[in-house]
Amino acid sequence: MSPLPLPPVAAPYQLPFHYGALHTIGLDHLVDPDPVREVLAKHHPALTAADFDGRCLVSLNYQLYFAQYGFGGGITQEIEVNIVAYPTASAHRLPEVDYRQYAQGYDQTRLLGIARIHVLCDNALAIDAGRRLYAEPKYPGWFEVEMPSLNGPAGDTWNVRCLAAEAAEDGGIARRDTALFSFRAELDGLAPVPSNNAPITGYGTDAAGLALAGPMNVYQPYRWYDLDGPASGRARLTVHDATSDVGEHLLRLVGDAPAAGAWTFQSPPVAAHNRPYYLA
Repeated sequence: MSPLPLPPVAAPYQLPFHYGALHTIGLDHLVDPDPVREVLAKHHPALTAADFDGRCLVSLNYQLYFAQYGFGGGITQEIEVNIVAYPTASAHRLPEVDYRQYAQGYDQTRLLGIARIHVLCDNALAIDAGRRLYAEPKYPGWFEVEMPSLNGPAGDTWNVRCLAAEAAEDGGIARRDTALFSFRAELDGLAPVPSNNAPITGYGTDAAGLALAGPMNVYQPYRWYDLDGPASGRARLTVHDATSDVGEHLLRLVGDAPAAGAWTFQSPPVAAHNRPYYLA
């Protein structure tokens, strides 16, 4: 078999894309496999949904990130609805891991990746880049968020609310008042486990039906929280608009299944402006 060419890098973009800062939380739901397999086959026919003791894994992933460009800086928020899957043709290379082992990064082949079903984003440039570079099903959305911060009240609770948006005539994003879905994760007091789960392989399928994989490196460990047992109920997903495509999929794929785990990453600060003092 001859080597495959690399996917083209659409102008004016260049790769890799470097993040200046990243704040993210993911929620993992172990769910009934039949709807997951049906949806995955429609969106990514070259992939197979991972099996974790008879359950499949649907993962939501919110990101807030900063990037510096030649013309200045930009801040982007997005959320992905993913199915954890692997290339069907590479099934013979797949290690046997359970969910906890997967969440902590035991799969060093990185074949277990995220097959994107929905990606909602508040930055038109990031939407275009995601579609053209990684074949992401990316479209406008906007967010109301409360999250842990060194500049905010103490605590480790995340509230993420995703609302509808559309492309604006000026090339930006026009917000709408319709709430699509939200989740809350109360991680206060829970002991996280360092998780070497990067690079994360993101799978896409382009308009020609070609499957591609785009790894994302994160240069420090994630913090994984086991939400089974005593921590059950610490995270809650709510669908506000069941008529939307993403709401319909969330109800069908996740429903009322509890979150099995949560994982977070927050970039460390690089500088601090300290409290002033009086000159006598």
